[in-house]
Order: sequence, then C-alpha cells, then structure tokens
Amino acid sequence: MRLSILIGLAALAIPALSFSSTVDTELLESYAKHAQYLDVKISPKGDYLAATARTEDGSVQLTVIDIDESKILSVTQGKGNESVGSFQWANNERLVMTMVRELGSLDQPVPTGELFAMDADGSRQEILTGPRSDSGEYVFAQVVDYLPENPDAIMIYQRSFTSAEPYLDLYTMKVSSGRKRSEGRIPLRAYRSTNVQVVLDDQGVSRLAVGVDPEERNKTVILGRDGANQDWYEVMSYFEDEGGFAPLLMLPGTDKVVGLSDSSSDTRALSILDISSKTQTVLAEHPNTDLMPIMSVQNGRANEVIGAAFEYDGLDTFFFDDVEDEAYANLVQSLVATFPGQSVSINSSTRDNRILTVRVSSVNQPTKFYMFDRDKGKLASIAAAKPWLQDHPIPKTKTIVYKSRDGLEIRALLTLPNGTDAKDLPLILLPHGGPHGIRDTMTRMDSDAKVFAEHGYAVLQPNFRGSGGYGREFLEAGYKNWGTTMINDMTDGVQHLIKEGIADQERVCVYGASYGGYAAVQSGIREPDLYQCIVGFVGVYDLNLMYEQGDIQQARAGRNYLDQVLPSAEEGRDAQSPVENVDKLKAPVFIIQGGADVRVPEAHAFALRDELKERNHPYEWMYKEAEGHGFYKPENNVERWQKMLAFFDKYIGE
Repeated sequence: MRLSILIGLAALAIPALSFSSTVDTELLESYAKHAQYLDVKISPKGDYLAATARTEDGSVQLTVIDIDESKILSVTQGKGNESVGSFQWANNERLVMTMVRELGSLDQPVPTGELFAMDADGSRQEILTGPRSDSGEYVFAQVVDYLPENPDAIMIYQRSFTSAEPYLDLYTMKVSSGRKRSEGRIPLRAYRSTNVQVVLDDQGVSRLAVGVDPEERNKTVILGRDGANQDWYEVMSYFEDEGGFAPLLMLPGTDKVVGLSDSSSDTRALSILDISSKTQTVLAEHPNTDLMPIMSVQNGRANEVIGAAFEYDGLDTFFFDDVEDEAYANLVQSLVATFPGQSVSINSSTRDNRILTVRVSSVNQPTKFYMFDRDKGKLASIAAAKPWLQDHPIPKTKTIVYKSRDGLEIRALLTLPNGTDAKDLPLILLPHGGPHGIRDTMTRMDSDAKVFAEHGYAVLQPNFRGSGGYGREFLEAGYKNWGTTMINDMTDGVQHLIKEGIADQERVCVYGASYGGYAAVQSGIREPDLYQCIVGFVGVYDLNLMYEQGDIQQARAGRNYLDQVLPSAEEGRDAQSPVENVDKLKAPVFIIQGGADVRVPEAHAFALRDELKERNHPYEWMYKEAEGHGFYKPENNVERWQKMLAFFDKYIGE
C-alpha cells in the first residue's frame, strides 16, 4: 500500500455511458492518453523498485524507490526532447537505460542508440556508448544480455551509424565505467529492415547468431559456435516457406536451445535444438495455433521449460508434469489462475525468486503491475498503466468463430457496446494492419475498437487468412491475395454477424489503418452495396507505388517481401489497387494521413483523393504534417476519433 501511494495509483472514476451518438470528448481523451506507467522492475536483492512513468508534458522519467524506507531515491529524465526508453537492473545498485528522442518532424520518439548507467540513488551517471560517451564513437548500441553471473558487466553489440549493411561487434562492457572488451565480430550483416539476434549460454558466451540474407530471398541463417573465441559455423538455414527453427534461449549447462519450430509441423511447435548434432526434438505442438514457452528462472536466467502459452479460442496455458523446479511451476500456475482470461508474465524478480513483479494485461483490461512476495504469499498491486480507466466499465471484447465462403475457419474479435442488446447494432469492420504475421489478440486492448463501442457501435476484428499465429499454410494463403480472398474473409465475417442478428445490414461501415486502410477501401470496392461509409487511415492504395516509395522498397529485404506477398505482374497489382478501381465505389470515403509517414508515404492518400475528386465522389480529409505511420500525439487521436465518429454517425448512427 505504501508503494501504491508513492507511485500514485489513485484512479479517476469515469461514469458509465448509455448508448448515444453524441461524442464524449472527455472519454476520448482518456483512451488517447498514453500510459502513465510503462514498466516496473525490482532490484536483484529486493531493496529497490524502479518504474518508468510519463510526466504531464509527455516525457518519460525513471523513478527509483527504496522499498524498506518507502521513499523516492531518485528521479531521472532526459534533457530537452529526450525521454527514458527501456531500463534494466545490471546489479542491485546500478541501472542501465536507453534513451529516445523526438527527431525532426516525427512526433513519435525514436531510440538514440546510446546506453546510460546510474546508481539507484541517481549518482555516478555515465553515458556508456555513442558520440556523447568518453569514447565518442558514432555507433548504435544495444544490450544483448545483462550477464547475471557478472554483476559489473553487460554484453552489448555495436553497429555503425553510417554503414548501410554493418556487421555487429560484440563487447563485454563494465557498467561502472563503460570500458569494453571485444568478444569478436558476428559474421552476419545487419541489413536494412533486418535484425541479427544473439543467444548466450549460462556462462555469458555468445553461442548462436541468427540473421536474414536478402541476397538469398530473405533466407534465415543460424550460426553457432562451441565456445568463446571459437569459429562460427552454420547450424542451419531455411526459407520461410520451408519451415525452420527460431531460437529463443539456451538451457544451462548444455548445447541445447529452446525455440519455436515449424520444420515438421504447420504451426510453430515448442522444440529443442541440439547445436552439436543439429537435431530437433519437439516438446509440444498445437495443431491450430503457435505456442510460446513458459520457463522457470534461476539466478537471473531461464532454466527449464515448464509449460507453454497459446491463444486460440481464448488465452490458455498448459504445464508439464515432470519438471525439476516444481515450486516455480506451481507459482506460475497460481498466478495464471489468479487472473483468468488475461496475459500474465513475470516482469522481474529478485535473484533468489523471493519477490517478483508481475505484469497483467488483456483485451478488456489495461496493463497493471503487481508485486508478489512468495514468503508471505502476498500479491500487492503496484501500479496501473492507465489508472484513469481502472474503474471504468470498458466494453467487452470476445473471440468468435465463423467460416469463410471457401470453408476456411476464421477467428475474430467482437466488441459490443455496454447497456444494449446484441441485436441489429450498427457495425464497424476493423481489419488489422500488417497484414502478414500480425493478428488481433486477446492479450492487449485496442483503443479504436473500445472507442467505437463506447459510442454504440459493434466492432469486428477478423483474423483473415494471411494473419500470423495460425500456421504457415494459413499465413501463405494470403500471399498475393490482399484484395481478393483476404477481403472475402472480412466480408464473410460481416455477413455472419448479420445472419446472427447482431449487426444491422443497413448500417455497416469499414475502417482500418495501414493494410487495414487498404482493406477498408478495397472492401468498399468489392462490396459496394454492403458498406455505407469507409475510413482509410495511413492506408496503402496503390500496390505498384509500394515498389517506388516508402521505406519497405528501400531495402532489398523489403523488396523481397513485396515480391513474395503482392501479385507478380503490374496488371495484377493494378487489379487489386483501390486507386485503379475507384469507379466501383459507392460509399463516401474519409482519408486520414500523416505527412511524415515513411512506411506508407502521403502519395498514396493524395492519389486516392485525386481519383475521388475527379469523379466528384464524396470524401472527407484529415492530414497531420508531423505525424508518421499512425498518430502518436493524444490530441491528434482525439481529433481523429471525433471526426470519425461524426462520419459514422452521419451514415449509420441512430
């Protein structure tokens, strides 16, 4: 309770709303406001608690609290337009942080690539890497491992800021001084739009490196080595359509790596790869959805696979019977049982696992942080990410299942307004962005869906073919079908709700962002009599233009992706491009765009607007020059929702 007072857990109650087409600006501000608390972690000995929190001006600061004394030891924030990004305890007295900065015209902060360190009381502050460090190196650095077995050191990689295709150099760095010892160069390039992953063993030795080769159709390459100062060799390589192994972490004292594999299954199974023999052993698999491992932790490192988590009809877990750390497995099971239907993760723990911080979130509940004392068996609330929504009756979202016209089973999220029967409701179809490898999930709250439901609209979020998490066959079924069978899956979800009597067939609109913006306009083209209005937000409207503008086509890996997922011929891309098919539209269109969007440049929005203007087709327009791919500033999202709700109310409201 003392910690709760210090961290400011008091919540503002928001009165429940009945169905109304009147836009509630105060409620929009509550949903648009960025989370107040971002992360909470306990120090290795349990003396301190550190938390990142947002100030009134929007910057993020790091606060450290002495738990026994119930007092704030330090408050750290960046200078000017800088904020604290991520942080971690390097040892019981010292923290390592990254910083983010608003750059140029972009409203959303981006990482600076620098690492900072300080003591819990704010003393001995040190810039460890980057041009402002003592070394003055113009490099981007990232922590690879916090080396719990070496309290004064972390492992980092550095890459050049100026090279387009840099190698990654590994270093062991002292967090007290910033002094580095080279651990060699990883023989994989960090090509643009790709990442290199490094996996260490329990001795702090880098044993695996994973990268992508754009010159080989984005082939994944896994390199391994037998110990420090040993040569790297290829463990395996594979193309995405062949299936492969994604390493996560090494089991202590072995050459075995825990990972996810679809080498012998359609979905990603929980597997073990033996580096020395290059053989895989499947521990568990689900026939319809991907798994994620649940691990026990000892002395600050993952120790044993004790179960798996997955999402299908809802959020679920299972645990293995014969595990060594039975006490830890029982602990995790009890935490999962305490928060049914929510995503539960152990966010940090003391080195002896006596005290843990727990992160809990779901589609129906903003993130909350708890502290669990195992000796006392006590679970205490620490902080709510959005305390102003804590007592508000948020509209509920659930999973539904329906079949597309060709028999493919589709899972979707359905959000319904409070205080009204699920009958003949106005409906908003909300397809997700991506589109591939992404899916709408029960683990996190979607503010768009909640805002619309707050104002009386049912919201459907279908995980159409091409979405991630349901296996390789389901994923690849969307390739080259952005504007055809993927759209059919969305349409069939709308028709399902109409047949069930939930949606009013005369009051349906469609809205989406990024690929979802494309899908919104394309849905109106393919089903001109179904939708009464269309909203496209930072949407792709010309598939050929994707090869000419934007950050995807600037990288070879990005061009490989476009070749994989879009129609091969220009004519095929034209046939699935909204700008080439505007004549088929009947519904009015609302176009929303950020001027600093480099993923989907403004040329897409202007091209669609020009085609609509030429035909005197009704449209509305919203443009924010400094916003990127999605709006970041709360006031811009409030304005966006105000205009969207007025647009919806005009065409499908009461």
